[in-house]
Amino acid sequence: MGIALSDEVKRLLDRPNFAHLATIMSDGSPHSAPVWIGREGDLLLVCTEAGSLKGKNTLRDPRVSISMVDFVDPYSEVQFRGRVLERRPDPELRYYDKMSLKYVGKPWPYRDEESPIVLIIEVTKARYSKQPFEHTPNTMA
Repeated sequence: MGIALSDEVKRLLDRPNFAHLATIMSDGSPHSAPVWIGREGDLLLVCTEAGSLKGKNTLRDPRVSISMVDFVDPYSEVQFRGRVLERRPDPELRYYDKMSLKYVGKPWPYRDEESPIVLIIEVTKARYSKQPFEHTPNTMA
């Protein structure tokens, strides 16, 4: 059963922060990939092709894990566990365009996707944390 997302988590998701989606390979090993991520209420959305590793892995085993770090403040982060509830076809690339507008400010440029889908993910656990650090990396190291 899905959970409600906190306001802090929603704010992090609604900004163009990259996430990492972990899925399970057929041999049981993990596969992690950087992704753009969206939200419909308390559900998470990830665009991919049905034939991608993300697409194939979640068809076989819907369990996923996602991590996201704030682009501006990398000491603000969230970790999710959940499962893919739906594999929504997106032949007209409406979700792809919406995600692309969020991240790069223009529609999705590749209009020849073979089998575009949107993974609709129900969150079963979310852990948000914010550390009291300022991101000032030492570029001299």
